[in-house]
Formats: sequence, structure tokens, C-alpha cells
Amino acid sequence: MPHSSATRRAAPSAPSRAPRRAWRRPLLAGLLVALVLSAIYYRRHQVQVNRYARRAWATFTQNGLTGREKTPLLAGYSVHGIDVSAYQGRIDWPEVARNKVRFAFIKASEGATMRDQRFARNWKEARKAGVLCGAYHYFQPNRDGQVQADLFARTVPLAPGDLPPVLDVEASNFHDVAVLRREVARWLRLIEAHYGVRPILYSNHSFYRRHLAGHFDSYPLWLAHYEVEKPAMPANKWIIWQHSDEAYVPGIRGVVDFNVFQGSFEQLQALRVPAPRPTAAAPSPASRNRPARRP
Repeated sequence: MPHSSATRRAAPSAPSRAPRRAWRRPLLAGLLVALVLSAIYYRRHQVQVNRYARRAWATFTQNGLTGREKTPLLAGYSVHGIDVSAYQGRIDWPEVARNKVRFAFIKASEGATMRDQRFARNWKEARKAGVLCGAYHYFQPNRDGQVQADLFARTVPLAPGDLPPVLDVEASNFHDVAVLRREVARWLRLIEAHYGVRPILYSNHSFYRRHLAGHFDSYPLWLAHYEVEKPAMPANKWIIWQHSDEAYVPGIRGVVDFNVFQGSFEQLQALRVPAPRPTAAAPSPASRNRPARRP
């Protein structure tokens, strides 16, 4: 006997597919975006990222940097040097000197009022260790060039045999490049008159090319240009190349700027502050009144 529709049992339905996990696609997309952004950030800031990674690894494996880490010397140059400031902390200068560092530029001052707190100690101990020394001033574009020159001259006791003073020009917080150049020129002119030697101008490649090139060609150039086989400027345009800002030199805990001089050590010595020229002794009052001898 056929069943009525009311009493007919419903056929069992086919099992439904498990719902797709809707969060997978957004998660994968987010991870991809994060990966791309990380790659872009690393490309732009790889020097800093590598530096922090090395420090973290040293902290994890050795409880911090030891001050014995060593960066190989740049091939093709015989005269190597560093530049330091209070950022490097206390430096073992005899150890630095034993590792073929022939010259050092030491930060002395910045802007109109700031003196580097470790300048006096670094200046004394580096010279005592036999390192050929010079001092530098970090130029602030928004401050008067004469005021900055006065600060440097009051801070740095350059003597015959020291390397020339250096003006570090790289801060970009200025509005008028003509004013910047005018005040830089003022500092250079006053310091040259004060010490009797032509200062060295320091800048990084991009800043120099954009703001200073063609205006200070009569001054020796110390050029910062990193991660290149050689500076992107003719060799006759620069005398010192700062090729790294993350080098290691035994005697310094942490990174330091590494430089090479283009030439021999004797040529570097030739740049030093000269000894004062002897002046003819003024005639005494008695000799002025003495009659000249007749032939």
C-alpha cells in the first residue's frame, strides 16, 4: 500500500561540505604585505638593521660586545683612520694604535654651545698613543658661523704637528642654501686665520653633491660614501674617504667610522699644522741709535 505524502519519510540529505576557513586569505595577504614592507625597510635601512642584529647576537652569545671585534682593513690603501665622539665611550687608544690606525679625527664641538664631553680625554690619550690627531666641529646650519668658529677655537688646542681642523657639514635642517654656504664659508675663513692652516671640509656624498659642490673646491674634501667599491667622485676631488660607519676596531666597544687617506702617510703628515715661521728680531733701541759703520 503506497505511503501518503504526509507519512512519507524525507530522504536523508547529502552531507554538507565543511565551511572554508574565511580567515586564511586575509592572513596570507597580510603576511605577504608584511614581507614586502619588511624587504623595502631592510633595503633602505640595512646598515642599521645589520648593526642592531650584530649587537643583539653579541649580547646573546657573549653578553655584549667585547671591544676585540675587528673589521678587515680596506684593500688598496695604506693609511687607515677613524673618527670618534663621546658616542664611542671610553677608548683604549694604545690598543687602537696597535691595530694599524694611523690617524683619528676627534669630535670637539657642535653648533654654538655644545662641547663633546670626551674630547679632552680622547685628545690627550690618542696623541699619547702616537695616533696622528685632528679635531672636528659638527656644523648646525641654523646657527651663526662666527659663533660656531669661536666655540671650536676656544675648545681645540691645535698645535704644530696636528692634523687640520675639520668642519662636518651634513645637517639638513636649513631653509636657504645660500645662507648655509655663507655661514660655512665664514667658519672656514675664520678658522684658517686662527690656526694658520686650511681646514678640511667633511660631508656625505649626496649632501655635498646637492648643496656644496662647486662652492668650496679650494678646501680639501673628506667624503663619506658607504657600500660602494670607490667614491662616485673623481679621485682628485677628495683626500679622505669614510667608507664605513659600522666598523670594529679593537680598543673600542661598538661600531666606529672607518676611513682611508688617499696617499702615503708622509703625504698625510704634509697636511699638518705648520710650525710658526721665525720672525726677525726687532732692533734694540741702542742699535737703532748707533751710527752705521762706514765701509
